[in-house]
Amino acid sequence: MENDSIRDLVTVRDEHGNERQFQVEALFEMNGQSYAMLRDGEDTLVMKVEDKGGDQFLVGLENDTEKSHLLDAYQIAVEAAPAEE
Repeated sequence: MENDSIRDLVTVRDEHGNERQFQVEALFEMNGQSYAMLRDGEDTLVMKVEDKGGDQFLVGLENDTEKSHLLDAYQIAVEAAPAEE
């Protein structure tokens, strides 16, 4: 059965100006910081959510260790409290 739920879509521009559209899979907090997990058909990104002047921006993570810890923590949280079907 296909999942027909509508997800929020965001467009991410890389450092070269290339744009890609991603689905917002999850928003979560860790250590007082907000993060977004984004997916397209090929990749999964974890980005920081920053507030500036009432607007929210997605900021890429530079540290591979930080990315890994966030993905591990997210996986543990999902396994501990799976979504209802």
